[in-house]
Amino acid sequence: MGINQRKTNPNLVALIQRLKDASRLNGAPVWRDIALRLEGPMRNWAEVNVGKINRYASENETVVVPGKLLGAGEIAKKVTVAAYRSSGQAKEKIEKAGGRSLSFDELIETNPKGSKVRMMR
Repeated sequence: MGINQRKTNPNLVALIQRLKDASRLNGAPVWRDIALRLEGPMRNWAEVNVGKINRYASENETVVVPGKLLGAGEIAKKVTVAAYRSSGQAKEKIEKAGGRSLSFDELIETNPKGSKVRMMR
């Protein structure tokens, strides 16, 4: 029988609650899916490289990473990326390609319905 552990980072707990609230208020199941992924163990969180975004995302697309965005690889597409954590190198590469790096709160504010959002794992 496992031990019931809870998240201890108050910022993460508040973000998960805001994501669930946004899902309920806007009828957007994508925010709830992200919240449930962030509630899980960190070892199961996504770690996505910039090169993977370049490979699978389209130009001017919005990409969500429920975990950490890493800077390995190159990106040549203008994309908007929201991640729980981003390395400095990843943010730099995205902005150099003409894209934007946002927090989840900023993305919810600009796209409350969560429409046309691609989740990368």
